[in-house]
Amino acid sequence: MARGEVAAFPALRPHQRPAWHMFLVQLAALALWNAGREALPSDADEWTNLLRALTPNHTDDGPWHLVVEDNAQPAFLQPPAPVGLKWSPVPTPDALDLLITARNHDLKQTVARDVEAEDWLFALVSLQTSAGYDGAGNYGIARMNGGSSSRPMMGLVPARGEDCRLNPSKWWCRDVQRLLHERREGKGSEFGTEGGPALLWCLDWLEGSQLDLRTLDPWFIEVARRVRLVQSERGLSAVRAVSKAARVDAKVYRGYVGDPWAPVHINEHKALTLGGGDFDYRKLADLLFGGEWQVPLLAQLGPNEDVTDSVLVAEALARGNSKTEGFKSRVVPVPDRAVRLFRSAAAGKLSKLQLDEIKAFDEALRNAIALLSGRGDWDQVGKGQYASSRSARERFDRVADRLFFSHLWWRLVAEDSGDTDAQETAGRGFRLALLDAAHAELETSMSSIPCPSIQRPRAETRARRAFRSRVWKLDPQLQQTGKQEEIDAEL
Repeated sequence: MARGEVAAFPALRPHQRPAWHMFLVQLAALALWNAGREALPSDADEWTNLLRALTPNHTDDGPWHLVVEDNAQPAFLQPPAPVGLKWSPVPTPDALDLLITARNHDLKQTVARDVEAEDWLFALVSLQTSAGYDGAGNYGIARMNGGSSSRPMMGLVPARGEDCRLNPSKWWCRDVQRLLHERREGKGSEFGTEGGPALLWCLDWLEGSQLDLRTLDPWFIEVARRVRLVQSERGLSAVRAVSKAARVDAKVYRGYVGDPWAPVHINEHKALTLGGGDFDYRKLADLLFGGEWQVPLLAQLGPNEDVTDSVLVAEALARGNSKTEGFKSRVVPVPDRAVRLFRSAAAGKLSKLQLDEIKAFDEALRNAIALLSGRGDWDQVGKGQYASSRSARERFDRVADRLFFSHLWWRLVAEDSGDTDAQETAGRGFRLALLDAAHAELETSMSSIPCPSIQRPRAETRARRAFRSRVWKLDPQLQQTGKQEEIDAEL
Protein backbone atom coordinates (compact mmCIF):
# COMPACT_ATOMS: atom_id res chain seq x y z
CA MET A 1 0.00 0.00 0.00
CA ALA A 2 2.87 2.38 0.72
CA ARG A 3 4.11 1.66 -2.81
CA GLY A 4 0.61 2.24 -4.20
CA GLU A 5 0.31 -1.32 -5.47
CA VAL A 6 -2.92 -2.37 -3.71
CA ALA A 7 -5.87 -1.66 -5.98
CA ALA A 8 -8.53 -3.65 -4.09
CA PHE A 9 -9.19 -6.33 -1.48
CA PRO A 10 -11.27 -8.84 -3.46
CA ALA A 11 -12.27 -10.98 -0.46
CA LEU A 12 -13.44 -7.99 1.59
CA ARG A 13 -17.19 -7.88 2.04
CA PRO A 14 -18.77 -4.43 1.47
CA HIS A 15 -19.73 -3.81 5.11
CA GLN A 16 -16.18 -4.70 6.22
CA ARG A 17 -14.50 -1.93 4.23
CA PRO A 18 -14.81 0.85 6.84
CA ALA A 19 -13.48 -1.30 9.68
CA TRP A 20 -10.61 -2.64 7.58
CA HIS A 21 -9.53 0.80 6.38
CA MET A 22 -9.71 2.37 9.84
CA PHE A 23 -7.82 -0.55 11.38
CA LEU A 24 -4.98 -0.33 8.84
CA VAL A 25 -4.69 3.44 9.31
CA GLN A 26 -4.64 3.24 13.12
CA LEU A 27 -2.11 0.40 13.10
CA ALA A 28 0.28 2.13 10.69
CA ALA A 29 0.01 5.45 12.52
CA LEU A 30 0.74 3.77 15.86
CA ALA A 31 3.76 1.94 14.45
CA LEU A 32 5.25 5.05 12.86
CA TRP A 33 4.62 7.28 15.86
CA ASN A 34 6.09 4.70 18.21
CA ALA A 35 9.25 4.65 16.10
CA GLY A 36 9.43 8.43 15.76
CA ARG A 37 9.12 8.23 11.99
CA GLU A 38 7.15 10.33 9.53
CA ALA A 39 7.73 8.82 6.10
CA LEU A 40 5.88 5.67 5.07
CA PRO A 41 8.39 2.85 4.47
CA SER A 42 8.06 1.02 1.19
CA ASP A 43 9.89 -2.10 2.32
CA ALA A 44 8.11 -5.07 3.93
CA ASP A 45 10.97 -5.80 6.34
CA GLU A 46 10.80 -2.26 7.70
CA TRP A 47 7.09 -2.65 8.40
CA THR A 48 7.77 -5.99 10.08
CA ASN A 49 10.21 -4.32 12.44
CA LEU A 50 7.84 -1.41 13.08
CA LEU A 51 5.00 -3.75 14.01
CA ARG A 52 7.22 -5.93 16.19
CA ALA A 53 8.27 -2.80 18.06
CA LEU A 54 4.64 -2.38 19.16
CA THR A 55 4.82 -5.76 20.95
CA PRO A 56 8.34 -5.86 22.44
CA ASN A 57 7.32 -8.30 25.20
CA HIS A 58 6.29 -10.96 22.70
CA THR A 59 9.39 -12.16 20.93
CA ASP A 60 7.46 -15.09 19.47
CA ASP A 61 5.24 -12.69 17.44
CA GLY A 62 2.18 -14.28 19.07
CA PRO A 63 0.05 -11.08 18.86
CA TRP A 64 0.45 -11.22 15.07
CA HIS A 65 -0.56 -14.89 14.65
CA LEU A 66 -4.14 -15.86 13.88
CA VAL A 67 -3.76 -19.01 15.97
CA VAL A 68 -2.02 -19.29 19.34
CA GLU A 69 -2.83 -22.50 21.19
CA ASP A 70 -2.27 -21.11 24.68
CA ASN A 71 -5.40 -19.09 25.52
CA ALA A 72 -3.49 -17.29 28.25
CA GLN A 73 -1.40 -15.60 25.54
CA PRO A 74 -2.62 -13.02 23.00
CA ALA A 75 -3.21 -13.86 19.37
CA PHE A 76 -4.06 -11.41 16.62
CA LEU A 77 -7.10 -9.39 17.82
CA GLN A 78 -7.68 -12.14 20.38
CA PRO A 79 -7.00 -11.09 23.97
CA PRO A 80 -5.69 -13.51 26.61
CA ALA A 81 -8.56 -15.35 28.26
CA PRO A 82 -8.91 -16.27 31.93
CA VAL A 83 -9.55 -19.88 32.82
CA GLY A 84 -13.07 -21.11 33.41
CA LEU A 85 -14.79 -19.46 30.46
CA LYS A 86 -17.53 -21.32 28.61
CA TRP A 87 -16.66 -21.35 24.91
CA SER A 88 -19.13 -21.72 22.04
CA PRO A 89 -18.11 -22.92 18.58
CA VAL A 90 -18.12 -20.57 15.58
CA PRO A 91 -17.79 -22.64 12.39
CA THR A 92 -17.41 -19.93 9.73
CA PRO A 93 -16.15 -16.33 9.39
CA ASP A 94 -19.60 -14.98 8.51
CA ALA A 95 -20.94 -16.48 11.74
CA LEU A 96 -18.24 -14.57 13.61
CA ASP A 97 -18.83 -11.28 11.77
CA LEU A 98 -21.00 -8.52 13.19
CA LEU A 99 -23.95 -8.86 10.81
CA ILE A 100 -27.19 -9.99 12.44
CA THR A 101 -29.28 -12.22 10.16
CA ALA A 102 -32.35 -13.34 12.05
CA ARG A 103 -34.47 -15.04 9.40
CA ASN A 104 -31.87 -16.39 6.98
CA HIS A 105 -33.60 -15.05 3.87
CA ASP A 106 -31.97 -11.68 3.13
CA LEU A 107 -28.34 -12.59 3.80
CA LYS A 108 -27.78 -16.31 4.34
CA GLN A 109 -26.22 -17.48 7.59
CA THR A 110 -23.10 -19.58 8.07
CA VAL A 111 -22.45 -20.21 4.38
CA ALA A 112 -18.75 -19.25 4.17
CA ARG A 113 -17.41 -22.80 4.33
CA ASP A 114 -14.70 -22.74 1.67
CA VAL A 115 -12.62 -19.90 3.12
CA GLU A 116 -9.07 -18.67 3.45
CA ALA A 117 -7.24 -17.16 6.39
CA GLU A 118 -8.00 -13.65 5.14
CA ASP A 119 -11.74 -14.29 5.51
CA TRP A 120 -11.19 -14.89 9.21
CA LEU A 121 -8.90 -11.85 9.33
CA PHE A 122 -11.53 -9.53 7.87
CA ALA A 123 -14.27 -10.95 10.10
CA LEU A 124 -12.09 -10.49 13.19
CA VAL A 125 -11.34 -6.85 12.36
CA SER A 126 -14.99 -6.17 11.58
CA LEU A 127 -16.25 -7.71 14.82
CA GLN A 128 -13.61 -6.47 17.22
CA THR A 129 -13.52 -2.85 16.03
CA SER A 130 -17.17 -2.24 15.04
CA ALA A 131 -19.46 -4.50 17.09
CA GLY A 132 -22.40 -3.14 19.04
CA TYR A 133 -24.38 -4.67 21.88
CA ASP A 134 -25.81 -8.07 20.88
CA GLY A 135 -27.37 -9.31 24.07
CA ALA A 136 -26.15 -10.23 27.52
CA GLY A 137 -22.40 -10.71 27.62
CA ASN A 138 -21.84 -9.41 24.09
CA TYR A 139 -20.87 -5.78 24.50
CA GLY A 140 -19.93 -3.21 21.88
CA ILE A 141 -17.02 -0.93 21.20
CA ALA A 142 -16.19 2.40 22.81
CA ARG A 143 -16.34 4.32 19.54
CA MET A 144 -20.12 4.39 19.17
CA ASN A 145 -23.02 6.14 20.83
CA GLY A 146 -24.58 3.24 22.68
CA GLY A 147 -24.91 -0.46 21.98
CA SER A 148 -27.61 -0.03 19.32
CA SER A 149 -25.62 2.57 17.43
CA SER A 150 -22.89 2.04 14.85
CA ARG A 151 -19.38 3.23 14.15
CA PRO A 152 -19.66 5.72 11.28
CA MET A 153 -16.85 6.56 8.90
CA MET A 154 -16.70 9.83 7.01
CA GLY A 155 -13.63 10.92 5.11
CA LEU A 156 -12.13 12.62 2.09
CA VAL A 157 -10.61 10.05 -0.22
CA PRO A 158 -8.22 10.44 -3.17
CA ALA A 159 -9.88 8.99 -6.26
CA ARG A 160 -8.57 7.77 -9.56
CA GLY A 161 -9.97 7.98 -13.07
CA GLU A 162 -12.94 9.85 -14.47
CA ASP A 163 -15.34 7.56 -12.63
CA CYS A 164 -13.75 8.54 -9.29
CA ARG A 165 -12.97 5.00 -8.19
CA LEU A 166 -11.60 4.80 -4.67
CA ASN A 167 -7.88 4.18 -4.44
CA PRO A 168 -7.35 2.18 -1.20
CA SER A 169 -3.58 2.71 -1.21
CA LYS A 170 -3.73 6.49 -1.60
CA TRP A 171 -6.62 6.64 0.85
CA TRP A 172 -4.59 4.77 3.47
CA CYS A 173 -1.47 6.86 2.86
CA ARG A 174 -3.40 10.09 3.07
CA ASP A 175 -5.15 9.24 6.35
CA VAL A 176 -2.00 7.94 8.03
CA GLN A 177 -0.08 11.09 7.16
CA ARG A 178 -2.96 13.32 8.29
CA LEU A 179 -3.08 11.62 11.69
CA LEU A 180 0.67 11.88 12.13
CA HIS A 181 0.63 15.56 11.17
CA GLU A 182 -2.12 16.34 13.68
CA ARG A 183 -0.25 14.63 16.50
CA ARG A 184 3.00 16.40 15.60
CA GLU A 185 1.09 19.66 15.85
CA GLY A 186 -0.11 18.70 19.33
CA LYS A 187 -3.72 18.11 18.31
CA GLY A 188 -6.14 15.23 18.74
CA SER A 189 -4.84 13.89 22.08
CA GLU A 190 -7.49 15.27 24.45
CA PHE A 191 -9.25 11.90 24.70
CA GLY A 192 -6.42 9.73 25.99
CA THR A 193 -2.76 9.47 26.80
CA GLU A 194 -0.22 9.47 24.00
CA GLY A 195 1.91 6.38 24.30
CA GLY A 196 -0.64 4.58 26.46
CA PRO A 197 -1.85 1.04 25.73
CA ALA A 198 -2.94 0.83 22.11
CA LEU A 199 -3.17 -2.81 21.02
CA LEU A 200 -5.83 -3.90 23.46
CA TRP A 201 -5.66 -7.53 22.40
CA CYS A 202 -2.25 -7.72 24.08
CA LEU A 203 -3.68 -6.88 27.51
CA ASP A 204 -5.03 -9.42 30.00
CA TRP A 205 -8.83 -9.36 30.16
CA LEU A 206 -9.86 -10.42 33.63
CA GLU A 207 -13.52 -11.15 34.18
CA GLY A 208 -15.44 -7.98 35.04
CA SER A 209 -12.45 -5.68 34.54
CA GLN A 210 -12.59 -2.62 32.28
CA LEU A 211 -10.00 -0.32 30.78
CA ASP A 212 -10.03 3.39 31.55
CA LEU A 213 -10.37 5.32 28.29
CA ARG A 214 -8.27 8.16 29.66
CA THR A 215 -5.21 5.90 29.98
CA LEU A 216 -5.33 4.57 26.41
CA ASP A 217 -3.57 6.00 23.39
CA PRO A 218 -6.12 8.02 21.36
CA TRP A 219 -5.51 5.73 18.37
CA PHE A 220 -6.07 2.53 20.38
CA ILE A 221 -7.34 -0.53 18.51
CA GLU A 222 -10.00 -2.21 20.58
CA VAL A 223 -11.34 -5.71 20.92
CA ALA A 224 -15.01 -5.93 21.81
CA ARG A 225 -15.35 -9.71 22.29
CA ARG A 226 -13.60 -12.76 23.64
CA VAL A 227 -12.71 -14.80 20.58
CA ARG A 228 -10.07 -17.44 19.80
CA LEU A 229 -9.27 -19.01 16.46
CA VAL A 230 -8.38 -22.70 16.47
CA GLN A 231 -6.70 -24.94 13.93
CA SER A 232 -7.92 -28.44 13.17
CA GLU A 233 -7.68 -31.00 10.37
CA ARG A 234 -10.67 -29.31 8.72
CA GLY A 235 -8.99 -25.93 8.81
CA LEU A 236 -9.62 -22.79 10.82
CA SER A 237 -12.64 -22.27 13.05
CA ALA A 238 -13.31 -20.17 16.13
CA VAL A 239 -14.75 -20.23 19.62
CA ARG A 240 -16.17 -17.34 21.59
CA ALA A 241 -17.21 -16.53 25.13
CA VAL A 242 -19.19 -13.77 26.81
CA SER A 243 -17.93 -11.12 29.23
CA LYS A 244 -19.44 -9.49 32.30
CA ALA A 245 -18.63 -5.96 31.10
CA ALA A 246 -17.54 -4.01 28.04
CA ARG A 247 -13.77 -4.03 27.51
CA VAL A 248 -13.45 -0.23 27.73
CA ASP A 249 -15.36 1.80 30.29
CA ALA A 250 -16.66 4.44 27.86
CA LYS A 251 -20.47 4.41 28.04
CA VAL A 252 -20.59 7.90 29.52
CA TYR A 253 -18.74 9.34 26.50
CA ARG A 254 -21.45 8.26 24.00
CA GLY A 255 -18.90 7.68 21.27
CA TYR A 256 -17.28 11.09 21.70
CA VAL A 257 -13.79 9.66 22.11
CA GLY A 258 -11.74 11.38 19.41
CA ASP A 259 -12.46 9.04 16.53
CA PRO A 260 -11.09 10.93 13.48
CA TRP A 261 -13.78 9.48 11.19
CA ALA A 262 -16.85 10.06 13.38
CA PRO A 263 -19.15 13.12 13.14
CA VAL A 264 -19.84 14.47 16.64
CA HIS A 265 -22.79 16.60 17.71
CA ILE A 266 -21.34 19.88 18.95
CA ASN A 267 -23.81 20.61 21.75
CA GLU A 268 -24.75 17.09 22.82
CA HIS A 269 -21.20 15.70 22.62
CA LYS A 270 -22.18 12.39 21.08
CA ALA A 271 -21.12 10.50 17.97
CA LEU A 272 -23.48 10.09 15.04
CA THR A 273 -26.09 7.35 15.25
CA LEU A 274 -27.37 6.56 11.77
CA GLY A 275 -30.17 4.29 12.97
CA GLY A 276 -32.45 3.17 10.18
CA GLY A 277 -31.62 6.18 8.04
CA ASP A 278 -29.29 6.66 5.11
CA PHE A 279 -26.61 9.06 3.97
CA ASP A 280 -28.97 10.94 1.67
CA TYR A 281 -28.45 14.55 0.68
CA ARG A 282 -30.35 15.87 3.70
CA LYS A 283 -28.27 13.87 6.18
CA LEU A 284 -24.97 14.78 4.52
CA ALA A 285 -25.93 18.44 4.19
CA ASP A 286 -26.80 18.48 7.88
CA LEU A 287 -23.53 16.81 8.87
CA LEU A 288 -21.34 18.97 6.63
CA PHE A 289 -23.08 22.34 6.61
CA GLY A 290 -25.81 22.37 9.25
CA GLY A 291 -23.60 23.82 11.97
CA GLU A 292 -24.67 21.29 14.63
CA TRP A 293 -22.08 18.66 13.81
CA GLN A 294 -18.32 18.67 14.09
CA VAL A 295 -16.98 17.40 10.77
CA PRO A 296 -14.48 14.57 11.37
CA LEU A 297 -10.79 15.34 11.08
CA LEU A 298 -10.28 13.02 8.13
CA ALA A 299 -13.22 14.52 6.24
CA GLN A 300 -11.45 17.87 6.27
CA LEU A 301 -8.70 19.04 3.98
CA GLY A 302 -5.39 19.29 5.76
CA PRO A 303 -3.14 22.34 5.68
CA ASN A 304 -1.11 22.42 2.47
CA GLU A 305 -2.66 19.10 1.44
CA ASP A 306 -2.21 18.50 -2.27
CA VAL A 307 -5.45 17.22 -3.81
CA THR A 308 -6.88 16.78 -7.25
CA ASP A 309 -9.91 14.57 -7.68
CA SER A 310 -11.44 13.49 -4.38
CA VAL A 311 -14.58 11.85 -3.12
CA LEU A 312 -16.40 12.21 0.16
CA VAL A 313 -17.15 8.78 1.62
CA ALA A 314 -19.73 8.21 4.35
CA GLU A 315 -20.37 4.65 5.50
CA ALA A 316 -21.89 2.83 8.45
CA LEU A 317 -23.65 -0.39 9.26
CA ALA A 318 -27.02 0.92 10.45
CA ARG A 319 -28.07 -0.86 13.61
CA GLY A 320 -31.14 -1.17 15.79
CA ASN A 321 -31.90 -3.15 18.93
CA SER A 322 -30.10 -6.45 18.26
CA LYS A 323 -30.61 -6.06 14.51
CA THR A 324 -28.99 -4.46 11.51
CA GLU A 325 -30.75 -2.02 9.19
CA GLY A 326 -28.30 -2.57 6.34
CA PHE A 327 -24.92 -1.29 5.26
CA LYS A 328 -25.22 2.36 4.21
CA SER A 329 -22.65 3.83 1.87
CA ARG A 330 -22.52 7.13 0.02
CA VAL A 331 -19.69 8.27 -2.25
CA VAL A 332 -19.87 11.90 -3.41
CA PRO A 333 -17.35 13.14 -6.00
CA VAL A 334 -15.81 16.49 -5.06
CA PRO A 335 -14.01 18.22 -7.98
CA ASP A 336 -10.66 19.82 -7.27
CA ARG A 337 -12.08 23.31 -7.76
CA ALA A 338 -14.59 22.73 -4.97
CA VAL A 339 -12.66 20.58 -2.51
CA ARG A 340 -10.98 23.59 -0.91
CA LEU A 341 -14.28 25.43 -0.66
CA PHE A 342 -16.77 22.87 0.57
CA ARG A 343 -16.05 23.66 4.25
CA SER A 344 -16.54 27.40 3.70
CA ALA A 345 -19.42 29.56 4.93
CA ALA A 346 -20.59 29.92 1.33
CA ALA A 347 -21.06 26.14 1.11
CA GLY A 348 -23.38 26.23 4.12
CA LYS A 349 -25.38 29.11 2.69
CA LEU A 350 -25.78 27.51 -0.72
CA SER A 351 -26.62 24.13 0.80
CA LYS A 352 -29.48 25.66 2.78
CA LEU A 353 -30.66 27.50 -0.32
CA GLN A 354 -30.78 24.29 -2.32
CA LEU A 355 -32.64 22.49 0.45
CA ASP A 356 -35.21 25.30 0.44
CA GLU A 357 -35.52 25.11 -3.35
CA ILE A 358 -36.08 21.36 -3.26
CA LYS A 359 -38.73 21.86 -0.59
CA ALA A 360 -40.50 24.46 -2.71
CA PHE A 361 -40.63 22.19 -5.77
CA ASP A 362 -41.72 19.30 -3.59
CA GLU A 363 -44.58 21.38 -2.19
CA ALA A 364 -45.57 22.47 -5.69
CA LEU A 365 -45.70 18.84 -6.79
CA ARG A 366 -47.58 17.75 -3.67
CA ASN A 367 -50.21 20.46 -3.95
CA ALA A 368 -50.74 19.94 -7.67
CA ILE A 369 -51.28 16.20 -7.28
CA ALA A 370 -53.50 16.71 -4.24
CA LEU A 371 -55.63 19.16 -6.23
CA LEU A 372 -55.84 16.66 -9.07
CA SER A 373 -56.91 13.97 -6.60
CA GLY A 374 -59.50 16.42 -5.22
CA ARG A 375 -61.05 16.78 -8.70
CA GLY A 376 -59.73 20.31 -9.06
CA ASP A 377 -61.59 21.59 -5.97
CA TRP A 378 -59.51 22.79 -3.03
CA ASP A 379 -62.48 22.19 -0.74
CA GLN A 380 -62.13 18.48 -1.52
CA VAL A 381 -58.42 18.35 -0.64
CA GLY A 382 -57.54 16.65 2.66
CA LYS A 383 -55.05 14.18 4.10
CA GLY A 384 -56.06 11.46 1.66
CA GLN A 385 -55.48 13.68 -1.35
CA TYR A 386 -52.10 14.84 -0.08
CA ALA A 387 -51.16 11.20 0.59
CA SER A 388 -51.78 10.36 -3.06
CA SER A 389 -48.67 12.36 -3.96
CA ARG A 390 -46.33 10.24 -1.84
CA SER A 391 -44.97 7.99 -4.58
CA ALA A 392 -44.34 10.87 -6.99
CA ARG A 393 -42.62 12.89 -4.29
CA GLU A 394 -40.39 9.98 -3.35
CA ARG A 395 -39.29 9.60 -6.96
CA PHE A 396 -38.70 13.34 -7.21
CA ASP A 397 -36.64 13.24 -4.01
CA ARG A 398 -34.41 10.53 -5.46
CA VAL A 399 -33.72 12.75 -8.46
CA ALA A 400 -32.99 15.68 -6.14
CA ASP A 401 -30.58 13.46 -4.24
CA ARG A 402 -28.65 12.74 -7.44
CA LEU A 403 -28.58 16.42 -8.38
CA PHE A 404 -27.79 18.00 -5.04
CA PHE A 405 -24.02 17.84 -4.70
CA SER A 406 -22.96 18.21 -8.31
CA HIS A 407 -24.97 21.43 -8.55
CA LEU A 408 -23.80 22.57 -5.11
CA TRP A 409 -20.17 22.35 -6.24
CA TRP A 410 -21.03 24.20 -9.46
CA ARG A 411 -22.70 27.00 -7.51
CA LEU A 412 -19.92 27.09 -4.93
CA VAL A 413 -17.23 27.59 -7.57
CA ALA A 414 -19.37 30.28 -9.21
CA GLU A 415 -19.84 31.99 -5.86
CA ASP A 416 -16.11 31.95 -5.23
CA SER A 417 -15.41 33.47 -8.63
CA GLY A 418 -17.45 36.57 -7.80
CA ASP A 419 -19.05 36.46 -11.25
CA THR A 420 -22.73 37.29 -10.75
CA ASP A 421 -23.69 35.97 -14.18
CA ALA A 422 -22.05 32.64 -13.39
CA GLN A 423 -23.82 32.55 -10.04
CA GLU A 424 -27.22 33.17 -11.63
CA THR A 425 -26.57 30.60 -14.33
CA ALA A 426 -25.56 27.95 -11.79
CA GLY A 427 -28.57 28.65 -9.59
CA ARG A 428 -30.99 28.54 -12.49
CA GLY A 429 -29.40 25.33 -13.73
CA PHE A 430 -30.33 23.62 -10.46
CA ARG A 431 -33.86 24.99 -10.46
CA LEU A 432 -34.39 23.97 -14.09
CA ALA A 433 -33.23 20.44 -13.28
CA LEU A 434 -35.68 20.32 -10.37
CA LEU A 435 -38.41 21.71 -12.61
CA ASP A 436 -37.85 18.99 -15.18
CA ALA A 437 -37.99 16.29 -12.51
CA ALA A 438 -41.06 17.67 -10.73
CA HIS A 439 -42.94 18.33 -13.95
CA ALA A 440 -42.21 14.80 -15.19
CA GLU A 441 -43.65 13.35 -11.99
CA LEU A 442 -46.73 15.57 -12.27
CA GLU A 443 -47.38 14.39 -15.80
CA THR A 444 -46.88 10.77 -14.81
CA SER A 445 -49.42 11.24 -12.03
CA MET A 446 -52.01 12.69 -14.40
CA SER A 447 -52.85 9.25 -15.74
CA SER A 448 -52.53 7.35 -12.47
CA ILE A 449 -54.61 9.49 -10.09
CA PRO A 450 -58.30 8.41 -10.10
CA CYS A 451 -60.71 11.14 -11.17
CA PRO A 452 -64.16 11.04 -12.83
CA SER A 453 -63.73 11.57 -16.57
CA ILE A 454 -66.18 14.47 -16.65
CA GLN A 455 -64.14 16.34 -14.05
CA ARG A 456 -60.67 15.33 -15.24
CA PRO A 457 -60.07 18.19 -17.73
CA ARG A 458 -60.81 20.78 -15.06
CA ALA A 459 -58.77 18.89 -12.42
CA GLU A 460 -55.73 18.52 -14.68
CA THR A 461 -55.87 22.14 -15.82
CA ARG A 462 -56.06 23.45 -12.26
CA ALA A 463 -53.34 21.08 -11.06
CA ARG A 464 -50.93 22.27 -13.75
CA ARG A 465 -51.83 25.89 -13.07
CA ALA A 466 -51.24 25.42 -9.30
CA PHE A 467 -47.87 23.81 -10.02
CA ARG A 468 -46.83 26.56 -12.41
CA SER A 469 -47.91 29.33 -10.03
CA ARG A 470 -45.86 27.96 -7.16
CA VAL A 471 -42.78 27.40 -9.34
CA TRP A 472 -42.87 30.89 -10.79
CA LYS A 473 -43.03 32.42 -7.33
CA LEU A 474 -39.76 30.68 -6.61
CA ASP A 475 -38.08 31.95 -9.78
CA PRO A 476 -40.07 34.25 -12.11
CA GLN A 477 -37.44 33.79 -14.82
CA LEU A 478 -38.46 30.17 -15.19
CA GLN A 479 -41.33 31.61 -17.23
CA GLN A 480 -38.79 32.37 -19.93
CA THR A 481 -37.77 28.74 -20.39
CA GLY A 482 -39.07 26.21 -22.81
CA LYS A 483 -40.85 24.51 -19.93
CA GLN A 484 -43.41 27.34 -19.87
CA GLU A 485 -44.29 26.67 -23.50
CA GLU A 486 -44.76 23.00 -22.79
CA ILE A 487 -47.07 23.68 -19.87
CA ASP A 488 -49.03 26.28 -21.79
CA ALA A 489 -49.45 23.84 -24.67
CA GLU A 490 -50.81 21.24 -22.25
CA LEU A 491 -53.22 23.80 -20.80
